[in-house]
Amino acid sequence: MTVPPLALTMGEPSGIGADISLKAWLRRGSDPFFIIDDAEHLARRAEVMRLAVPIVEIDAPERAIEVFDTALPVLPHGIPMCSGLGQPDQDNGRAVIASIEHAVRFASERRAAAVVTNPIHKKCLQDCGFPYNGHTEFLGAMADAEPVMMLACPTLRVVPVTIHLSLRDAIAELTSEEIIRCGEVTARALERDFGIRRPRLAVAALNPHAGEGGNMGTEDTEIIFPAVQRLRASGIDVRGPAPADTLFHERARQLSDVVICMYHDQALIPLKTIDFDHGVNITLGLPYIRTSPDHGTACDIAGTGAAREDSLVSAIATASAMARVRGVAR
Repeated sequence: MTVPPLALTMGEPSGIGADISLKAWLRRGSDPFFIIDDAEHLARRAEVMRLAVPIVEIDAPERAIEVFDTALPVLPHGIPMCSGLGQPDQDNGRAVIASIEHAVRFASERRAAAVVTNPIHKKCLQDCGFPYNGHTEFLGAMADAEPVMMLACPTLRVVPVTIHLSLRDAIAELTSEEIIRCGEVTARALERDFGIRRPRLAVAALNPHAGEGGNMGTEDTEIIFPAVQRLRASGIDVRGPAPADTLFHERARQLSDVVICMYHDQALIPLKTIDFDHGVNITLGLPYIRTSPDHGTACDIAGTGAAREDSLVSAIATASAMARVRGVAR
């Protein structure tokens, strides 16, 4: 059986997606990948950054394996783009979306081992009619699934139950059912994609001191605790709700395989504090593997050479490892 290459998406063309993809190829290992982009766009960026990256246009994912050792394989999306460096243009929206759609199709057909997405400029896409808050929601809609976002670095995994919402809206929308769904999807994914036979879930409280018996809020006793009980009753190894300020120090991190958090920053602040440069965004609950660097488009430094490729390199390595555990092959 042949393990297919990874499919990288282009991300926002005026941002650092091209920069870090070129640098990632220079740091290439044994797992081949190709990028769905425009070859001239990448060649121009390599020239601006003075990077010696040979670029070869391919017509099928399978060809990436043939050329990867000596050149960056580029599969064209075939849509004209504006080339303004550092200046997002909504006219590029069709190309950005097409790159994602092609990668998903190849992964769904097992012609790609996984999808690795470069950062998109959400507002720019929304200005041209893109109805989603980000990759996770778009990929879920395409797969008719309700995916779960997990962020990971070598010493911590976190799952936010609510994602791209204001803190006020996140609290208002928090439900036992959604906590249970996130816990179940996460437990299955840790078994299937990470080889953890009995995953240990820790669940963070919403309020300080887990609500202090209701004196600091009732969400922990009325919403989170019942969800933990139901997850435990279903056979999942889970504890909580525990005060969030007790879950992320070194000893606590050794007691669980993932922390289920109630809102975006409760999950991302500890992860980025522990390992800002190597965090990986992983979408759980899809029929294929998807990872992404855990940062934005950084249009202000595009083309300068300042963007670090570490998170993308980690996303590529994570996707490859997950594909091996899942047994993705043709």
